[in-house]
Amino acid sequence: MSTLTIAAVQYDIHWLDQQANFNHLEQIIKNHFTDNAAVDLLLLPETFSTGFCINKSNVQEPEGGGFALAWLKKIARQYNCVVAGSVLVSQNDKKVNRFYWVFANGTVEHYDKRHLFRLGKEQDHVEQGKNRKVISINGIKILPLVCYDLRFPVWSRNCQDYDLMVNVANWPAARRHVWDTLLKARAMENQSFVVGVNRIGVDGSNTPHSGGTTIIDFTGENIVCAADNQQQIITTQLDFSKLAKFKDDFPAFLDADEFKLL
Repeated sequence: MSTLTIAAVQYDIHWLDQQANFNHLEQIIKNHFTDNAAVDLLLLPETFSTGFCINKSNVQEPEGGGFALAWLKKIARQYNCVVAGSVLVSQNDKKVNRFYWVFANGTVEHYDKRHLFRLGKEQDHVEQGKNRKVISINGIKILPLVCYDLRFPVWSRNCQDYDLMVNVANWPAARRHVWDTLLKARAMENQSFVVGVNRIGVDGSNTPHSGGTTIIDFTGENIVCAADNQQQIITTQLDFSKLAKFKDDFPAFLDADEFKLL
């Protein structure tokens, strides 16, 4: 398969209210698919069911799965697609910020956020992820990242093991220019498609978010962008044969430096 149809959901996350978020998402997803074709991949922001409440107790899911994972499975089954979004999950005496990828048949894969947001003291409450992960959907290789990971290009360097990078975030409006700039940089330097999925609204810590959910091609050009500060689902079909041709014509990856992640 050389194409992948993607939908990315930009919305205002209800603070510490899982059921309100589930109800809200079900309604806007239903409304969208009433008028639009099916997709292969449906993407939700970081901590989509609670907001970025890393210092709160009793908000994390059990490691074997809780309400949020069950809900993701339901939506994946209902719309016959992969559904992906991050939630806080118990691990040891802390949590992990776990980016779940749930397939329609019930299969679950995940990536745990590697780079913890020091300014927000995420490292005091969340355990660092150890492993880089590549997810395969219909033969398309996808690198999942969570929010602050975007600032660290070595972690996301394309060693010709992925075609698409996906970053889900609660990225504040105050640093929106960084979000927009780095998403494009990652697309160009890695010769890959990039999707950035961000929330809108003011969270429970009084931090404003303006969105910036976007799908970018391998030359750094925007394919589709959500409107700022608006609830919206953006969708497009990515053609990976165009990526392959571009890399054949401009094989910059052949001159990349060798490196090793420690």
